[in-house]
Amino acid sequence: MTIQTPTNNLPGGVPHASSPAGLPDIAMLTQLAGAFFSALPGQAPQLPASAPTNVLPGGSTLGPTAREPQSPTGLPFGQVPPGANIAPTTPQNALNLGASTPSLVPHSAAPNGLPDNATLVAPAVDNRIGGQALGYPSGLTEYSVPREDRVSARSFGLPGADDLRALLSNNPRVPAQAGAAPVANSSGAQAAGPFYFLEPQRAPNGYAGPYPEGKPEIDASRHPAFDVNAVRRDFPILQERVNGKQLVWFDNAATTHKPRAVIDRILYFYEHENSNIHRAAHELAARATDAYEGAREKVRNFLGAGSVEEIIFVRGATEAINLVAKTWGVQNVLEGDEILVSNLEHHANIVPWQQLAALKGAKLRVIPVDDSGQVLLDEYKKLLNDRTKIVAVTQVSNALGTVVPVKEIVELAHRAGAVALVDGAQSVSHMRVNVQDIGADFFVFSGHKVFGPTGIGVVYGNRELLDAMPPWQGGGNMIADVTFERTVFQPPPNKFEAGTGNIADAVGLGAAIDYLQRIGLENIARYEHDLLAYATHLLKPIPGVRLIGTATNKASVLSFVLKGYTTEEVGKALNDEGIAVRSGHHCAQPILRRMGVETTVRPSLAFYNTCEEVDQMIAVVRRLSSARTH
Repeated sequence: MTIQTPTNNLPGGVPHASSPAGLPDIAMLTQLAGAFFSALPGQAPQLPASAPTNVLPGGSTLGPTAREPQSPTGLPFGQVPPGANIAPTTPQNALNLGASTPSLVPHSAAPNGLPDNATLVAPAVDNRIGGQALGYPSGLTEYSVPREDRVSARSFGLPGADDLRALLSNNPRVPAQAGAAPVANSSGAQAAGPFYFLEPQRAPNGYAGPYPEGKPEIDASRHPAFDVNAVRRDFPILQERVNGKQLVWFDNAATTHKPRAVIDRILYFYEHENSNIHRAAHELAARATDAYEGAREKVRNFLGAGSVEEIIFVRGATEAINLVAKTWGVQNVLEGDEILVSNLEHHANIVPWQQLAALKGAKLRVIPVDDSGQVLLDEYKKLLNDRTKIVAVTQVSNALGTVVPVKEIVELAHRAGAVALVDGAQSVSHMRVNVQDIGADFFVFSGHKVFGPTGIGVVYGNRELLDAMPPWQGGGNMIADVTFERTVFQPPPNKFEAGTGNIADAVGLGAAIDYLQRIGLENIARYEHDLLAYATHLLKPIPGVRLIGTATNKASVLSFVLKGYTTEEVGKALNDEGIAVRSGHHCAQPILRRMGVETTVRPSLAFYNTCEEVDQMIAVVRRLSSARTH
């Protein structure tokens, strides 16, 4: 049908063919997006002559704000005049694609002259409008692309990687130079390049050194490499309300929330691909196998491993460590041998080694930490000897946030003739990890800590070690041939994946990795560092607050206690305001006792958190503090 002005609100009386919902068709949206991205900074986009001023149909009950529906004309809902501009204005208009896409054209250069990343992300249309705003039928979202879980810009008529490179190269405010910040390609991968926060004068792992006392290391004029509000709209649960307040999720060290891309990918698997893998000739088995093994390749790339044969799917980091302890450990640790762990470890990286030591008559020895919560490398060197068989350490402490120098620890272990395992459950969501650079013999992590599903995790293992290790469990999928007299096992990784695996959630983990790769781990590290510095700056001076874990290099964990209150009381007061934190021992009792406490309040941050959310938490802690004398 054709809608004539004035009912369609088009300039100049130009008729405009609309979608059945009364929205502009996809061709018009494509023109608008193309006009926006073709404009250089400081220039107004040249919109088509027939550009609509309203993307919503007359009579819609959607209001101008992101939280509550309202009528901008003051009329009752359902009586808004046709053509009235009632598209949401906060956090942004539905067609404000520039803000929805992380810094496609940066509007300020980084301090070292490098441009911010150009990242290809699907336009984050306000989730109340749904897929119809992009011309999709009801129930189909921008991520529901058949048999493909990667989202390319061209799928939506937006500029591709080549267009963006040309756009950036023509931007006079961004100098073209070798080693410029990478531009994401259509698969989400990024070329290596320097970032201002990884320059030599700054500390390793993407985290800055000590900032001046009383002032967090934040440059207010620096434009972040992504739009946090656009990122937040990718996570449906962040719209949840708790005790009448919008949810503030500061319990990311316990589990992270899932973006729509992950949720939709799992849904698509069950609707179109669900089958057991490897052992059938039908179409769905082929689809499921491709999706599962495709996820294994994504994990390999994510960790920088040399081969997919070194990537084993398990239920989580806990099962991963148990697998190593009960296969490699039982095979190689003998009576009188020594196993080294650090004082920082989660119980999951203590208990399996205790069990192994008891079984084999070995000894568990502990690498001490200083009062800030950093491992003492000199003391570690003293513990190493020719009886040391394995060193198992975390890369980031779940209780304190300490970033451990695992590369040096692994190197020293190898010099002593020992094998090294790194627990990356708390690190992979905060920083770029390369297992070959670290040199770890084993590296483990959990999917639910990296914005993926629960019930899926990963063991990376050196291929030579995996070949020599016995299988952990027996059953289907891990065998090549079985008679009643003998069994021939498959090579890794199948040898360690007995039975039907968690196929759908492995695919979901692959989607989570794709999502992180599109945003960029370096961008996440930079943003989270500044957010942690901001929160530390505000929390530390509150009377009665004691920070637990003050190492120079920290990830986004901010453990503390408040004098006059139990940690449960603080946690409850925060929950009353919709703020979720963990209070307790965090399955890390040895390190908390080393710091002189039994429990802490543990806010843990992610890249979808904001300074405004930090302010809400600080207000509660200040109120509690002022109610008690210290």
